[in-house]
Amino acid sequence: MGKQEKQTNKIHDDLAAYHTEKLSTFGNTPKGVDWNGEAGQKTRFVQLCKLIDTDTQSFSINDVGCGYGALRDYLDENFVCPINYLGVDVCDSMISNSRERFPGRADTNFQLGHIPSRVADYTFGSGLFSLRMSYSEEEWQAHVISTLDILFNSCQRGMAFNNLTSYADPERMEQRLYYADPLKMFDMCKRRYSDRVALLHDYGLYDFTILVRK
Repeated sequence: MGKQEKQTNKIHDDLAAYHTEKLSTFGNTPKGVDWNGEAGQKTRFVQLCKLIDTDTQSFSINDVGCGYGALRDYLDENFVCPINYLGVDVCDSMISNSRERFPGRADTNFQLGHIPSRVADYTFGSGLFSLRMSYSEEEWQAHVISTLDILFNSCQRGMAFNNLTSYADPERMEQRLYYADPLKMFDMCKRRYSDRVALLHDYGLYDFTILVRK
């Protein structure tokens, strides 16, 4: 096992332990996946879903870092066309919990791990990069890029993700969290993935969303 793979496994183990505790404490709520509240969670889903071609008759989504499957709930409430959904998470308790929430649905599946087992039309990552814990800036940036590579390689039409912004008020920033420069992230996506990239930074939260279309 190489150094990078060992580092990736350690990060995922640490994230799984953290979110297991959150889920145990707060249950199937935004706080159970470390969001402040339902309004902010839904606002982020709205931004991510701007990637979706609303004229399509049906589509598939990989939701990496799916938590308790809240995006599946949002899709059910806001789209009428058939959607095949795969939720992926490194936290075993999240996956077990999600499977219990959506039993017997052929259009909804959950997978333990960090690499989707299929290529979907779209791949989303909501809140994947916010919790840096005690990792250095360099270590976390390498993790972000390797994860974005996975998101991009597991979609046919595009990927969407969000991140806390470096433009947040300094007094509100926490050491354990990761605040990315949205301009640098936009530039990296343009150079690394596609020339069809959108940066959304106008929806009233201390984060931004990037849409990458293939």
